[in-house]
Amino acid sequence: MAFLDVNPLSEGHTLVIPKEHYDTLTDLPEDHGAALMRTIHRLTPEIEAAVDADASTVGFNNGVAAGQEIEHVHGHIIPRFEKDGGRPIHAVAGRNPKLSDDELDEIAADIEDALGEMG
Repeated sequence: MAFLDVNPLSEGHTLVIPKEHYDTLTDLPEDHGAALMRTIHRLTPEIEAAVDADASTVGFNNGVAAGQEIEHVHGHIIPRFEKDGGRPIHAVAGRNPKLSDDELDEIAADIEDALGEMG
């Protein structure tokens, strides 16, 4: 399902949700996640055209620490406009960690191990 956000960050700010309840992306079955992304992919250019947007930001707040306020997984399509004063998605985390190449390699290895355990 998709509907306009009642507290929009821009004209046309749309939420896309699965009809079935899942708290976070982690809880969302893979096939439902794929369907959610297909819907976002299909709607984004149509929403941009409807409000004459120059671009859009698409994202999820996944969990309370990430700013998720509603306990139901939902994606945001936020139309963006030249000189709208908005920041890129890289600005959402506050500060950037200073990581060495070794630390980055260790994180990548941990992610690969976790993926391997998933089968």
